Amino acid sequence: MTATTAEPSPFDQEFADSVRPDRLQLILLPTEQCNFRCTYCYEDFEIGRMAPEVVAGVKNLIDRRAAGLRHLQVSWFGGEPMLARAIVEEVAEHVRQAQRRHPELAYGSDMTTNGYLLDGRTAERLSGLGVRSYQVSLDGPDAFHDRTRVRADGRGTFEQIWRNLVEIREGSADLRMMLRVHLTPENLPAMPGFLTRVRDTFLDDPRFRVFLKRVVRLGGPNDATMEVIGRDERQIDELRALLTEGGGPERLFTAEQVCYAAKANSLLVRADGRLGKCTVALSDAANDIGRLRPDGSLEVDNPKLRPWLQGWAERDPELNGCPYSAFTSTRAPGRTQAAALPLLQIAARPPVPAPAG
Repeated sequence: MTATTAEPSPFDQEFADSVRPDRLQLILLPTEQCNFRCTYCYEDFEIGRMAPEVVAGVKNLIDRRAAGLRHLQVSWFGGEPMLARAIVEEVAEHVRQAQRRHPELAYGSDMTTNGYLLDGRTAERLSGLGVRSYQVSLDGPDAFHDRTRVRADGRGTFEQIWRNLVEIREGSADLRMMLRVHLTPENLPAMPGFLTRVRDTFLDDPRFRVFLKRVVRLGGPNDATMEVIGRDERQIDELRALLTEGGGPERLFTAEQVCYAAKANSLLVRADGRLGKCTVALSDAANDIGRLRPDGSLEVDNPKLRPWLQGWAERDPELNGCPYSAFTSTRAPGRTQAAALPLLQIAARPPVPAPAG
């Protein structure tokens, strides 16, 4: 009788993917300044442009890891990353050079941007450098969007963002665009008409998708006075049905069940060189887990990293969906720290670098 090997469970497969040393996601903040002041934003904008020694550290880290990687994902965040477009292009070109030395290295790059500076020509340029996936947020039609997603000088932003999106749609850039539409009690009545316009303008182009997202309280200065939508899905399901009318579910973006912050092979590099795990917890000391040195080596504080990986040890999908909840709820982070130790060694000890060549 021949023994058969059971297929790994989805949880075990996700765990295996999250600790693979041949995969690496770098979430880079080329600047922590922003040209917007969205009313629900949680960032403090105290840090500016990524220092040259940090940019050097990012490039050296890529060189150290390239020989042992099968896939590198570079995710651009901010602040507003397009305010430091030169850094985005410099690092992206460096990755392309690394690919020439290591043809087996697959590379993908995405950007979370407010879209104000992302016109059609810029999208073409960045696509050529491998930045081919974008998230741009809209807060409904201009009457609502321009109250909440305002420029630093208080002026509205909808018209420019919409114009840029239309330029991208009319162009031929190789990219995917996720339109993140924020839902609030105030704008919800206007959403059927607005989403019909979004559908008819963009969703016959397979490069575009929509993600409907409730605005939630994330620790910003206006949390106490901000109205948010409850958990009732009925209205949101009706809006999803409107978006897929005449098409299919591929028009909708589905979020991953495991947060990037729960993955040992995902690291946030802030503009000042600090390492973190979560783009929401930028002001929380628990998110400062180490530093990137200029030579590309990582200084990782294992006791501070362990709680972010706790969901795997506890086999808790909810905690893996948002590891930051361990710090913001009554759960006590770190009670299974010893069980998480093998993950930390994978994250903190990259393979020995190959010669630059």
